[in-house]
Amino acid sequence: MEGDRSFRRCLIGGTFDRFHSGHQLLIQTALRQADFIEVHVTNDAMAQSKGDWVQSLEDRMDALLNWLDESAHLRYEVHVLDDAHGPAPTHRTADSIVATIETIPRCHQINDRRYENGLPPLSILEAPHLNDELGGILSSSRIRRGLIDREGHPWIPPSYEGKVLHMPAVLDDEFKTPMGELFEGPEDAPEVALSAMLEALPSNSGALVAVGDVTVKGLMDMGVLPDIAFIDGQTKREMLDKSLQVNSDAYSLRRGVVNPPGQLTPELLEVIRWSLEQDDSVLIEVDGEEDLAPMFVLATAPLGTIIVYGQPRQGVVMRILDLEAKHRARNLLVHFEAKE
Repeated sequence: MEGDRSFRRCLIGGTFDRFHSGHQLLIQTALRQADFIEVHVTNDAMAQSKGDWVQSLEDRMDALLNWLDESAHLRYEVHVLDDAHGPAPTHRTADSIVATIETIPRCHQINDRRYENGLPPLSILEAPHLNDELGGILSSSRIRRGLIDREGHPWIPPSYEGKVLHMPAVLDDEFKTPMGELFEGPEDAPEVALSAMLEALPSNSGALVAVGDVTVKGLMDMGVLPDIAFIDGQTKREMLDKSLQVNSDAYSLRRGVVNPPGQLTPELLEVIRWSLEQDDSVLIEVDGEEDLAPMFVLATAPLGTIIVYGQPRQGVVMRILDLEAKHRARNLLVHFEAKE
């Protein structure tokens, strides 16, 4: 009820990247206790200091406003924040500010400045954290690292951990559909498609992950060493001639793993997670087949990772990893049959 609210106007500041359930809880804490809220969103310059792959101010604003339109019922204003404290030290109508435990010290700094300005202190409303299903605090940084979705759910269902995943035949057609942008080119000249793909790479791309012997060797022949490469010594399930094999000596780190055709093994998942943590280039030599490896890469890699693989008789596919790609990977993985 409106009469139960203790405060008139509550200030909220934040980056609000990949607007998630934790952000909603922060704002709801303010809405429950104040008649009106002011939300101040950090500008692009401040947001980019938090690391790569923070969304633009426009995208962050859009997501925030869409949620507020549904949830705050005209009890809000939204502004752009250009410095750490914003208008709070001189704000004459605000009487409260909402914070998590990490940002409470900044609120005390604001109140010190308000005292210097002859203004009463803001009451500090502490919002609780939400934990994600992996045991960490639900945060934008963990979403950007590719660990969880906006609600805190992992991209690989916990019940699939440690299991061998078998691809059902019903997904055959689904996997014939490129999971990214297709760059066309003849099979006997992979450099045609790869050249077009490289020209389309964004300037601030993340790690480059290449899957398949032809794709990996083609990139290496063009002077590009993938950060992570998957090979199995075959193309179309036929052994490659020695002249077409990848020069494994170019890689600082090499790992072998068994992964039979049509399957995704726990060992492959472990190697992928390990490789994503390395600073040096990694070659993963698969005994079996590496065709399905992009599924685990999509599910585990940070946002912004570039995944490149060959599309039979068409060319190469490039996917810049975003939340949409992660959702599609998880939606496909849950159709796999999990066995001990």
